[in-house]
Amino acid sequence: MTTANKITICRILLVPLFVVEVLYYTDNGNEVHRLVALLVFGLASLSDAIDGYLARRYNQHSELGRILDPLADKLLLIAGIVLLSLKNEPYLDRIPMWLTVTILSRDVLLVIGLAIIYYTYGKITVRPILIGKAATVLQMACVLWVLFKWPFKFLLGIAIAAAVSTGISGIWYILGGIRRLSASPSSSASTAE
Repeated sequence: MTTANKITICRILLVPLFVVEVLYYTDNGNEVHRLVALLVFGLASLSDAIDGYLARRYNQHSELGRILDPLADKLLLIAGIVLLSLKNEPYLDRIPMWLTVTILSRDVLLVIGLAIIYYTYGKITVRPILIGKAATVLQMACVLWVLFKWPFKFLLGIAIAAAVSTGISGIWYILGGIRRLSASPSSSASTAE
């Protein structure tokens, strides 16, 4: 168990606290809950950078970390995106539902693709791409924008950029998965004897 993995596990444990604080705030409008939700989301986002730095700097890469790190990111982002796309008025603006559907659709398709590749190959290697990282940053920006209660008109622009980068990264990963499956001997047609 590396230090980077311990930080990632702490990040996963912050997700339920974030969810509870957002729900409390949207239920009664108590500003303390919104500020705690902001603090928890910010801390979890910062810990993502810290555990990545530790893993690279001190060579703490592990199989567990390769699974836990993206899982922690997804849990936090999906919790924030889904919760904040629900009806939270009058306390918070809503993240557009089309962004939520775009993100969830891409993630479901990627999980199905990963399962197929794992079944075919027995091992999965996913390398993050720049547009995928940009999508993650823009999704985080949407969550923070709503929690900070900044003007909705600008949120719409960030949401469009997040949706486009999410869609492009999804297409990129899907095409990479198709290329990998096409190269597999198990995808070739069998000859009848």
